[in-house]
Amino acid sequence: MSNLSHIIRKFNRFELKYLVPLKTAERFKKELCAYLVPDDHGDANGVYYVASLYYDSPDYRCYWEKMDGLRFRRKLRIRYYENSAPLTETTPVFVEIKQRVDRVTQKRRAVLPYSAALQLCNAREIPDHAPEDAAVVEEVASLTWQYNLRPVSVVRYARQALVGTDYDVGLRVTFDHDLSYRTTPSQLGAKQSGLPLFPAGWTVLEIKVNERIPYWLTELVAAYNLNLIRVSKYCRSIELAQHWPTPAERLVVAGYQCMVNS
Repeated sequence: MSNLSHIIRKFNRFELKYLVPLKTAERFKKELCAYLVPDDHGDANGVYYVASLYYDSPDYRCYWEKMDGLRFRRKLRIRYYENSAPLTETTPVFVEIKQRVDRVTQKRRAVLPYSAALQLCNAREIPDHAPEDAAVVEEVASLTWQYNLRPVSVVRYARQALVGTDYDVGLRVTFDHDLSYRTTPSQLGAKQSGLPLFPAGWTVLEIKVNERIPYWLTELVAAYNLNLIRVSKYCRSIELAQHWPTPAERLVVAGYQCMVNS
């Protein structure tokens, strides 16, 4: 995913998340293959690695807005889609504002070289950017000043993405595994893993749709008895790093207590 110039920069969608045992996820995935195809941004199976550098205020405003369930909330991150080439100052990355309005997830993003993304988010200086990215760049600059944002966490994982065909346009199902986090140093770096975000043997499954989930998929979710959860990879990284208790539903997972945000 080295060339990001053609990527959609703004969209709205609904996102549903599930924490699923790896073996169950594999069976579920096989049934999905009758309807969906691998995302062509990944390898032949739609797999690629993602690393996200998250920003928050000194009092963790973004974290607490999520935990308090605010109907309108925003968070800032720099997202890097890894490939065989090393991350350099000129590597294109996304600077993203991920926003939640009631049940709808909205995303606005600009494509910048990595050094320019750090110039914007860390140094709070407006870098050179494409005209189509001006609104997002200005919003990011405003957020960093208004809330004194600074880098606090890097979350990295392998993602396998399956997407809808002409019959299910806009449908996307992802399986995230090998999830890890780092809080020191808080910078992106290719192929740098950290501490585990969840116990081994579990996958974060996400269903993403523009409007509604197809009937065949709701039937499949019911057949596998998947339980919808509210989980934030960023929030979990902060809880683990800060040793904060999680006001959460506790899942006993193979002898572990895996804590998932309620």
